[in-house]
Amino acid sequence: MLSAPGKFFAAVTAALLAGLALPALAQPWPAKPVRIVVPAAPGGSADPLARLIADELGKAVNQSVIVENRPGANGNLGGSLVAKAPADGYTLLMGWTGSVVSAVTLYDAKPFHPLKDFDPVVMVGSIPNVIVVNPSIPASNLKELTTYAQKNPGKLNFGSTGSGSSYHLSGELYKKTFGVFMVHVPYTSPGAVFTDLLGDRLQLAFPGVAAAAPFVKDNRLRALAVMSDKRSVAMPDVPTTKELGHPGLVSETWFGLLTPKGTPPEVTQRINSALNGALNSPAFREKIEQMGYTPLGGTPERFTAAIKDDIVKWGEVVKFSGAKVD
Repeated sequence: MLSAPGKFFAAVTAALLAGLALPALAQPWPAKPVRIVVPAAPGGSADPLARLIADELGKAVNQSVIVENRPGANGNLGGSLVAKAPADGYTLLMGWTGSVVSAVTLYDAKPFHPLKDFDPVVMVGSIPNVIVVNPSIPASNLKELTTYAQKNPGKLNFGSTGSGSSYHLSGELYKKTFGVFMVHVPYTSPGAVFTDLLGDRLQLAFPGVAAAAPFVKDNRLRALAVMSDKRSVAMPDVPTTKELGHPGLVSETWFGLLTPKGTPPEVTQRINSALNGALNSPAFREKIEQMGYTPLGGTPERFTAAIKDDIVKWGEVVKFSGAKVD
């Protein structure tokens, strides 16, 4: 048994050791590199934007920010990885409408819930989908395409990057709007879609304007309408579906950062502030606009509201399409 002096010495020693440990426990975020998981392969719309975000966030927080591609299952593999990661701010998800919302609108075995398993942090930008056709299709505008599709049910194949992706649901929205029947052909990457579209094994697709712009510019594909209420910087000469009299035929994919549920609010706020700061920079805004994105930004609450709205909207389109994935 310790004597009174011994107990006093032990107590002082314990207090000193605890004090020495405090700095390690209270290290400000980020004390080590941060990773942004992109649940898709390089080459699509998300990857180049994620790398711009990583660069801006790294400069703002004075730490390395690494982009890690984890493709598979329409974003579910990468999303599940982040949902199960420690909620410490060191693993972020680069999510977008098709990879986040479809988790609850399309899958019977839900891989994650976008609001129960994540904390939305900030919307970075959005990009409209565009209706593009192979030049062999006898349609130079949206009306002619629709007339052709109505007269030739089942003869048009449209490609997507997977069931529930923005490519897929944009096509289903088009079918629902005009009452046409086309065959959906799912692929695993944007590159595969464009390869077969350029090779005339597909007749049309509904990709994001950023991915389609190079092929439209060199006349290998024909763009008929941007699925938005305002024209895209990437395709300024292409009319919008709203201009053409179809305000309900709008499909825009948002991109944003999310963290595992329970991430400390101060970390979430710091990431939000850093990205909003970048989005207020003319140089950064110009970069993403030239890539076809509309800069967004805003609060986590705005992002949460957008996810809720899209769960309702795209849930109705999924129900119409009859698409389900176990």
